[in-house]
Amino acid sequence: MFQNLTGWHALIVLAIVLLIFGAAKLPALARSVGQSVRILKTEAADTEPAPTAPATADRAS
Repeated sequence: MFQNLTGWHALIVLAIVLLIFGAAKLPALARSVGQSVRILKTEAADTEPAPTAPATADRAS
C-alpha cells in the first residue's frame, strides 16, 4: 500500500500537518505521540502470557 510513496509525499503531508496544527503545537503533538507509543509498548509487553510449567509424566490415571 505504501510502496509508491516518495519523499514528496512526506513533504506534502508535513506541510498539511503544519497548516492544521500550527508550528507552535507541533512539539507538544510529537511529545504526546511519543508518550502514547511508549505506553502502548509497555502495556503490550505486560500482557504477554506467562510461561506455564511443563506437564509432568507422573500423572495418576
